Amino acid sequence: MKKDFLNLAEMFANAAKEYHNLPAFAYRDTGKSFYKVSYGELWQKANQLAATLLQLGVSHQDKVGIFADNRLEWIIADMAIVSCGAVDVPRGSDVTDQDINYIIPHADIKVLFVENQAVLKKIEKNRAQLPALKTIILMDKKESVSKEYLSFYDLLEKGKKLLQQQPTRLQEARQKIQQKDLFTLIYTSGTTGAPKGVMLSHKNMLSQIRSLPIDLSSQDSILSILPVWHIFERTFEMVAIACGSCTYYTNVRNLREDLQLVQPTFMASAPRLWESIYSGIKNKIESGPAINRALFGLAYFFSSHFNTARRILQGNQLSLQDENLLSRFLQVLGSLVVVTAFFLPHKLFDALVFSKIRKATGGRLQGTCSGGGALPMHIDEFFNNIGIPVLEGYGLTETSPVISVRTFAKLVPGTVGPLYPKTELKIVDLQTGEQMYPGENGLGKKGEVWVKGEQVMQGYYKNPEATAKVLQNSWFKTGDIGMMTFNHCLKIIGRAKETIVLLGGENVEPVPIENKILESDLIEQCMVVGQDKKYLSALVVPEDTIAKKIQGVTLKKTLLQEVKKQISTASGFKSFEKVVDIIVLPKKFEVGDELTAKLSLKRHVITEKYAEQIESLY
Repeated sequence: MKKDFLNLAEMFANAAKEYHNLPAFAYRDTGKSFYKVSYGELWQKANQLAATLLQLGVSHQDKVGIFADNRLEWIIADMAIVSCGAVDVPRGSDVTDQDINYIIPHADIKVLFVENQAVLKKIEKNRAQLPALKTIILMDKKESVSKEYLSFYDLLEKGKKLLQQQPTRLQEARQKIQQKDLFTLIYTSGTTGAPKGVMLSHKNMLSQIRSLPIDLSSQDSILSILPVWHIFERTFEMVAIACGSCTYYTNVRNLREDLQLVQPTFMASAPRLWESIYSGIKNKIESGPAINRALFGLAYFFSSHFNTARRILQGNQLSLQDENLLSRFLQVLGSLVVVTAFFLPHKLFDALVFSKIRKATGGRLQGTCSGGGALPMHIDEFFNNIGIPVLEGYGLTETSPVISVRTFAKLVPGTVGPLYPKTELKIVDLQTGEQMYPGENGLGKKGEVWVKGEQVMQGYYKNPEATAKVLQNSWFKTGDIGMMTFNHCLKIIGRAKETIVLLGGENVEPVPIENKILESDLIEQCMVVGQDKKYLSALVVPEDTIAKKIQGVTLKKTLLQEVKKQISTASGFKSFEKVVDIIVLPKKFEVGDELTAKLSLKRHVITEKYAEQIESLY
């Protein structure tokens, strides 16, 4: 899709016109089949809802909340809000009391969509702290609504009449939408625990759609499993709309079955999904007959060597240092020998073994785009070697989100691919602030990743101080440490800032967790870890007295119980914020070593120092 649009409303209207009778979204009914909604029907329902929103008093750039998970009503509400010139403020159904009491007043939300009675009860519980919230709309068709609230489907019926009575009002509202206008306000957790509202414009999102380096069409079927209110999945769904693809909503429980039912050609995913599938394949092979293990071993031997050699010939093998001509010549020569010798056995064993694994994904999967965290190298190479290309990407909510992504032509495992079109990047030394890349000898140098481009946010809503910390002359300071490889792909090394991204894509701010742990009299110092892991763990320094009284396994057991008592849902933490395991450290963090002069944790230093112990936990 290479068209330029003035705003997202125009893009939605174009999709309805071009792909009118084609399926846009599909969701499971009570059985195993999917109910499909066409582009024409989707746009019609969005218009009906948009008309009622205008009638309810929603005006240009007003903020409208959507607290719900993936469902057809979500995308209708999103299109309705955005296409009448308002701004949506999304959150999942697992929204906490803290989220509700901060986000709704901070974003000036007067109209709020809620998924079901469970979410509604959370809102009701906190209603006294939300005086500006005037209208609540219940999305679930199956649940009854009291007179105090509005029904999503009643509003659709009302919208039909409003469009007949006021045929020009909606169009007049759309004519006011400018590219610089916000289309969404997404709240992410801040290092102090207070969420920050990321302001993304129509221009931000259109830049992502326009520059997509992957060819999608109306013939593609997309499986959606990630939370739609996260910018990664949402961008993917916007791209699907622009290209006329059909998006099928699934979940972890139904994924295996839905892969067979849908036979998707593409999907967005988090690293945790592929780790889970990898573990399933590995366990099945190891628990099976010896002949199957032998066949798999031979198949992977030929495939890994063949594909490694092919990547070297294509210039797609991870390249972290400059190579002289002789070294490169010898590599190419050796790779030519391997590709020639292994071609036939690779093809044979691929047909015997790996084709069956690919068939388990539906048989049509051309690839998957992985984001929200780093893909472990062995899993990355495994799926690329067995014929399921993983196009790992990198970005943040603040960058709409894509900064870089692998393409089928430039698929380099261990990297997040080349830069997204029209994106500028520089690598800056963390200590001196000196720009290392672009520059002479800048390839292979580690530093903080700064980015500039049309995808960069406008700033944090009502938070100029936080905005000033990350935006400098239009350059966004990501807080991530990375380098440009010698084959011109971005490799992310770690994080300079404190946010932890788990393997499932969840963003966790460690400071509030650490502060809560330190409320315990048994613990003197701690640091939460878990970047790109399944769950959180913590490095713990016990208080001197308890360390002298208890030692060894008993000390660890006592401290772990204490940590779990501090970090629980009862104390306001989400399930993925719980600390699952700990390491008891033998010595305190010290200034000049693990601590700064201001007694702040040097997270990267501590992580490197205890890397082996941390890895042993997982």
